[in-house]
Amino acid sequence: MRAIHISSHDGPAALEVVDLPESEPGAVLIDVHAAGVTFPEVLQTRGRYQISPPLPFIPGSEVAGVVRSAPEGSGFAAGDRVCAFPGLGGFAEVVATEPSQVFHLPENLSFVQGASIPMNVLTVHFALAHRGRLQPGETVLVHGAGGGIGIAATQFATALGARVIAVASTEEKRELARKAGATDVIAPEGFKDAVKELTGGQGVDIVVDPVGGDRFTDSIRALGQEGRILVIGFTAGEIPTVKVNRLLLGNKSAVGVGWGEYWMSNPGYLQKQWAEVEPLLASGRLDPLVGAEFPLENAAEALELMDGRGAVGKIVLTTGR
Repeated sequence: MRAIHISSHDGPAALEVVDLPESEPGAVLIDVHAAGVTFPEVLQTRGRYQISPPLPFIPGSEVAGVVRSAPEGSGFAAGDRVCAFPGLGGFAEVVATEPSQVFHLPENLSFVQGASIPMNVLTVHFALAHRGRLQPGETVLVHGAGGGIGIAATQFATALGARVIAVASTEEKRELARKAGATDVIAPEGFKDAVKELTGGQGVDIVVDPVGGDRFTDSIRALGQEGRILVIGFTAGEIPTVKVNRLLLGNKSAVGVGWGEYWMSNPGYLQKQWAEVEPLLASGRLDPLVGAEFPLENAAEALELMDGRGAVGKIVLTTGR
């Protein structure tokens, strides 16, 4: 099978296309049609992510495709359309995944859309529904709203009856955020004052922050009474610090969102999430927006696009099946 190797920590350009033996049956064996690209893969090419296996290895944490074989009693059978979260190994034509990390893909979604679901949608579900305790009628500020996490957060919050104020760096990304359902769309520059004006001085209930960097303090200032900022990631490259006295003013909370750590220590949680998310996907209330598709062999180009923050929407690799 064709696959992509990270064989050095020299960045996305050093990715290699290799030909390897196929995965052995035992878990759910999936013929991959599409694989999602995520920011952790960019970090892995430089050895800067917490999950960094010995070199060389196949990256890729989310896929969609067709089941080739599955263990008896797994709930899956040959021919099933699925998406999955293998954690590693997804940038390949075939991947083996534990049944608990495989999900039936609704018929209304393409494989390309399916490959954009496991990391982004399940992370956002955990962030907003579980950690953020989002309630209908609340207002959510979403940073990085033109990227995969941002689009998923905008759609999910909207589906739960929230008002979304989306922050995106270019007009193209802001237009995508509007398409995802954002009520208001603003630029990063001066976002705190824009939020104050849009909320009549009340501030927002939740901030979704996959960006970090120097906007973090103003994000806390943009929160209203008992507001929560959800710390998801640091695509800006800088891990911010916060003076905790800012949390006292307005009884605000900084909430960590470690989805991977949580589901790995809580067996069955992924399938519980899917039971809540799948109806939203099947009804079209969650409709993954893919921004760019690359053939598998062009994985380096795809990761370089994400590394340069040029991605508009989700980036997906396709195998040509």
